[in-house]
Amino acid sequence: MTNPNVVSLKGISKRYTQSILSVDDIDLDIASGEFISLLGPSGCGKTTTLRLIAGFEGPTAGQIFIDGKDLTAAPPYGRPVNTVFQDYALFPHLNVSDNVGFGLSLAGVASSEARTRIRDMLELVGLADKAKARVQDLSGGQQQRIAMARALVCRPRVLLLDEPLSALDAHLRQHMQVELKRLQAQLGTTFVMVTHDQTEALSISDRIAVMRNGRIEQVAGPAQLYDQPATPFVAGFIGASNLLPGQVVSHDNSLFSVKVGAMHMMARSDRPLRIGEHVTVSLRPEDLRIQAQADPALAPFTTQATVLQTLFHGRSLRIQVSVPGVDSLTLDLPRDGNAQHHAALRPGDGICFSVAPGVARAFAATPTSAPGAP
Repeated sequence: MTNPNVVSLKGISKRYTQSILSVDDIDLDIASGEFISLLGPSGCGKTTTLRLIAGFEGPTAGQIFIDGKDLTAAPPYGRPVNTVFQDYALFPHLNVSDNVGFGLSLAGVASSEARTRIRDMLELVGLADKAKARVQDLSGGQQQRIAMARALVCRPRVLLLDEPLSALDAHLRQHMQVELKRLQAQLGTTFVMVTHDQTEALSISDRIAVMRNGRIEQVAGPAQLYDQPATPFVAGFIGASNLLPGQVVSHDNSLFSVKVGAMHMMARSDRPLRIGEHVTVSLRPEDLRIQAQADPALAPFTTQATVLQTLFHGRSLRIQVSVPGVDSLTLDLPRDGNAQHHAALRPGDGICFSVAPGVARAFAATPTSAPGAP
């Protein structure tokens, strides 16, 4: 039976000094043909993990398997991987065609086959007409595509991408996200991308490994990460979330009644919680609903609040409110038929909102479990 995983990290750690542990005992299996992102804040170990897979760094402990072979000690040129760097690392003295074919010349590929592969790759990235152009005459997006073509023309089993879109402006970055996903789907190559941009990771990844302090907090698809975060950190890092301290007051099957300041809500939890237990509650801004007046059917889950400020967010309005016992709470309201009424809200206005049963998630409280509210 063949191994469906093209990359397997087993107990990988990387310690630079006694006090600097960049990667801490991580296990990660990457399936053949998938697009996986390593996502997390600066200093979480994601780039070091990418460099360990590439062979630019050696692990302090653990093993790295590629296509079932232990390549822990193999040099970069001995691994079936290629890397697209953050700054693209194109050669300014070579034209586009020679840049793309550089790796083929090192590998000793026959010139006729090399020309064919270069031409095909330039067509794939939509730059066949730029074959003889100087790389310094290309736009940022074109340079990024040339870097991709150069990495892919050698047909690696795994393509590693180190913040490949970070140098692009916002509009071009969105366009290149679509291009990245198109290339990966068309070629079927395994892509491993490092990014700190949650929107980017959610948009184009099959799975995302969320990292924090050198460890993996959760590995899952975008929808599962957003809807079912495993920890308060993931809840706060993936999308916007109100992270609030609360206390369990009762339970009913899979739902737990939690008191958060003056609010009461029925929250879900992935594990049993005890009555009286202190928890961290994750509440997405879009899951809060403004009520024209207190709704007896939702009591006691309807709360009075005072508007602190409103912010225009395109398709939604973000409203920050204060609730007794809670310094600040964020609501996102769609700009639907009530948009004009919501936009008229001013600091100091009173509103009433509700939390539907089951939309909040409760986690056992830990001292440093969350990166903060939105």
